Amino acid sequence: MSYDTILVRPCEIYKEEYSECTSIRARFHQYFIFGKSVDCSQWKRDFENCIHWRDNHNSNALKEVIQSEEDRRLKRLEGHYKNNVWQKRLEPPADWNKPLPERLIKEYENTYLYHRAKEMTENKPEDLHRTMCVLS
Repeated sequence: MSYDTILVRPCEIYKEEYSECTSIRARFHQYFIFGKSVDCSQWKRDFENCIHWRDNHNSNALKEVIQSEEDRRLKRLEGHYKNNVWQKRLEPPADWNKPLPERLIKEYENTYLYHRAKEMTENKPEDLHRTMCVLS
């Protein structure tokens, strides 16, 4: 078993992705965005290979699923890797943690998050366990 096995999703996820990809709603969306239907067969192959790996410990099936996941990841990040507009940083800016401007601090003081954080730091145990909404 290699490190790459963490890339493999639960087999049912591949089946759900295939079903979603071939649904009428998805086909309409694909036609609207791309002008044609998208090929969903890779999701089906991934599901079948995942089942072969899970049930039969077929190492070739595992390799195919891992390769498919790596290809999918590279395709998703293609825009990031091909970006030549922005210069990528090697380290954060020197003043990345400087205090917020006074205007933003004043705006923050009027938020729920500010008051809730203040309550929690004051350690009021009876207030920490109350619910904020009721479902009926």
